[in-house]
Amino acid sequence: MTGALVFAGVLLLVNGLLAILQGISAIAQDDVYARIGDYVFKANLTAWGWILLGLGVLAVGVGAGVLQGAWWARITGIFLASLSMVAHFLFLPYTPVWSVVMVGIDFFVILALALAPDASGTASASGRGNASAAR
Repeated sequence: MTGALVFAGVLLLVNGLLAILQGISAIAQDDVYARIGDYVFKANLTAWGWILLGLGVLAVGVGAGVLQGAWWARITGIFLASLSMVAHFLFLPYTPVWSVVMVGIDFFVILALALAPDASGTASASGRGNASAAR
């Protein structure tokens, strides 16, 4: 397993745990989040809490899969980090600084998962092209 995959897996685990805590706090109607007035994407704080809790639970599972080297976890991790990025962008009015930080973390997760070399040991498409050109 490469360092990029370990980095992405750990970031997904941490991102998931923090989203779970953020979701629980929003579901509990805690005073952590400011009440906002008129916003284009109208959803109450409880709905955002359930969305973040669900994304967090999925991120923890996918992060564990990435750390175990599961083949499905890389693609699922990219998709999940993209969903998390959109969700945190929409959650921006509630926690502006934290949402920007989470969007940045999601960007690095996507980058690490997309650029990590294939761990299966099979030749890549460019490697096959070079091998066939050498024949």
